[in-house]
Amino acid sequence: MLVSSRGPVRSLLSLSRRLCTSQPGSPDASRHPSPETHAPLPDSDVKQQGRGTRKDPSDCSVLLFPGQGSQFVGMGRGLLKYPNVKEMFAVAHKILGYDLLSLCLQGPEEELRKTVHCQPAVFVTSLAAVERLNQENPKAVETCVAAAGFSVGEFAALVFSGAMSYAEALFAVKVRAEAMQKASELVPSGMLSVIGRPQAQYKHACVQAKEYCKSQGIEEPVCSVASYLFPDGRVIAGHRKALDFLQQNSRNLHFIRATPLPVSGAFHTELMESATEPLREVLRQVEVRRPEINVYSNVDGKRYMNESHVRRQLVKQLVSPVKWEQALHEIYERTQGKKFPHTYEVGPGKAARIHASKV
Repeated sequence: MLVSSRGPVRSLLSLSRRLCTSQPGSPDASRHPSPETHAPLPDSDVKQQGRGTRKDPSDCSVLLFPGQGSQFVGMGRGLLKYPNVKEMFAVAHKILGYDLLSLCLQGPEEELRKTVHCQPAVFVTSLAAVERLNQENPKAVETCVAAAGFSVGEFAALVFSGAMSYAEALFAVKVRAEAMQKASELVPSGMLSVIGRPQAQYKHACVQAKEYCKSQGIEEPVCSVASYLFPDGRVIAGHRKALDFLQQNSRNLHFIRATPLPVSGAFHTELMESATEPLREVLRQVEVRRPEINVYSNVDGKRYMNESHVRRQLVKQLVSPVKWEQALHEIYERTQGKKFPHTYEVGPGKAARIHASKV
């Protein structure tokens, strides 16, 4: 039962708030500026947002948090020497019920790749990477004005922003990962990373793939764009036969590359519908606050406005394509000659930074 499972979360709240919320004199206090000192986005939108004085973008930072697929055996090994990191993994052990640190460091890879393990691993390791950044370059944390996370990375971005506590967000990620794992086991499905030529028509390709599936006896096949990564970069997800069709016909579809992703299901499509209610229920029970810096939603690329907006979009995210390219445009778009903020990827892998550089 969900309520009884929340026991460990309540008992760890004081620890999580010490790790992940502002306290005077705490080494993490700079991570969450008070609303009065909230730094505005360093662009032309500052005035209309009404959030304080204009800042030089070159003195500000943006943090990007990666998602599932960035994991690897050995992740987190170089982070254990930084403050709070061992404690964060200890909290994770109690909430998840297994030794996440051992799984990250030693694998086996097959277990780490499972959705149920991978999402908590990426979430915890990403926030551990923030601890490293805070030690090695505290100014990057102090001057952060915006954050975005890819899929499960959005939970890490929200914790960083002060919108959720570490322990409660991790519990929500646990529920989310378990629900998505179950949904992915209902039908053979997956995800395909596609880079296309300018003439590629991704939605039409999905229509063709669905028609093929129908000819193979699959009723109501699913095949759709699941992530907008960068110009001519997409992730397409759906029934396995649909993805096989796209790979076999990639040349005719004007795809330069079509590579299966190491995930177990068609995330961010309607095949994840059964996972929405468990996540909606847990988000009703955890405390959510308005982010203290701008955090951008995967659903539409726009920044979160309030607590109910966060809860609503996190659920919708499961069955909606990730608008990563659009979010990055929101963060970085500015008139010619305007400076850009420094960007830091915090988490395993380099996917978020690569995608940012291509937009």
